[in-house]
Amino acid sequence: MSVDETARNKANVEALRRLNEGTPVLTGVKPAGEVLPGMQPNKVLTSGWPMPWQDYSGGQRRSLIYGAMYEGLAASEEEAADKFATGDVLIGACHDHGCVGSVAGIYTASMPVFVVENTAFGNTGYCNFYEGGSPRRLNYGVYDDEVRDQLIFIEKVIAPVIGAAVERSGGIPLKPLMQRAVHMGDELHSRNTAGTVLFHRELIPHLLPLYSGMAGPVEETDRFLKENEYFFLRLSMASAKSMADAARDIEHSSMMTAMTISCNGFAIRVSGLGDEWFAGPPPVVEAQLFEGYTQDDIHWIGGESHITETVGLGGFAQAAAFALQRYQGGSAEAMAATNTKMYDITLGENSTFQIPFLGYRGTPTGVDIFKVLETGITPAIDAGVAGKDGGQIGAGTLRAPIECFKAAAAAFETRYC
Repeated sequence: MSVDETARNKANVEALRRLNEGTPVLTGVKPAGEVLPGMQPNKVLTSGWPMPWQDYSGGQRRSLIYGAMYEGLAASEEEAADKFATGDVLIGACHDHGCVGSVAGIYTASMPVFVVENTAFGNTGYCNFYEGGSPRRLNYGVYDDEVRDQLIFIEKVIAPVIGAAVERSGGIPLKPLMQRAVHMGDELHSRNTAGTVLFHRELIPHLLPLYSGMAGPVEETDRFLKENEYFFLRLSMASAKSMADAARDIEHSSMMTAMTISCNGFAIRVSGLGDEWFAGPPPVVEAQLFEGYTQDDIHWIGGESHITETVGLGGFAQAAAFALQRYQGGSAEAMAATNTKMYDITLGENSTFQIPFLGYRGTPTGVDIFKVLETGITPAIDAGVAGKDGGQIGAGTLRAPIECFKAAAAAFETRYC
């Protein structure tokens, strides 16, 4: 028996519709422990599919340890490792708790998260805050006094101000900002300059009334937004998570709904295959590295910011963001060619995110696992690159491994034949 193509096509039309019609709205800023489904005070979340403690290695293992230390669950690296081993401190996978992790991820109960509701379908996506412009960040496997102080600054100053402003606003629709940002040169993964400016502008009328009672924190927040062009990335991630999750669990759909990286490889989820992850080796990377680093310094420590690619952004909108040449290498011609190839593996075009260079053609949206196998083309992903000693060491384009799609297709055929 073969897969029922009529049922699959009908399911994929519905899956693509849900991606296109999602309406992410920022409704609040809350501690992770208050809003993330299944979050617990003694749990640390990280990127990747669920794994036992002993399977984590390198920078991702260190990041988990540092998260436990930041939360006060352990006083030293040794104590944290022991508590993870005994289960006194728990590990969770971000996707299983409604959120997505940038690089290693790392959520603890006290950390603030954006609450983004998909008002069209009634589900919610979450993402934690951008830590700041230093290449040394917790999500890149680094923890010292500077990193800790910056996390506290985000938690105690930036998040409360933005949360108060969002509350005053009654909710900030994000999709119109994202649409305009793409028209202004963002692809909303590795470039978020326009998105951050637009969000800052949207926030100003709600920040000003707060000034008389909290002048210092408001000024600090205004400065932080001006200095950190990547701030909007976490909002695009939460938005994309809310849109992608609305397209999950559609019987017979072969559309990919998530991608994730851990220290052990790469994996995807498929709408019609439930919660199962289909894993393969690490992605192939072409990166422009910061001065002093070589390919041997690249280290995989996790990552889920490519939820943006899942909904037609990032590497699927490269031709909207030619300025990325200076950050991650390549050329405008190569970006346009890569972008155009993504149409060969997707179910359709995005009705909101459009690329001016391509005549305002909608971005390729909704990766079909069978189209990937038919063409041999795998998703292109814009991403930062972590180093073996921690920190960000460059940026480039990743290519998802085809083994994940082969495994998913085999499972699909088993289930639906």
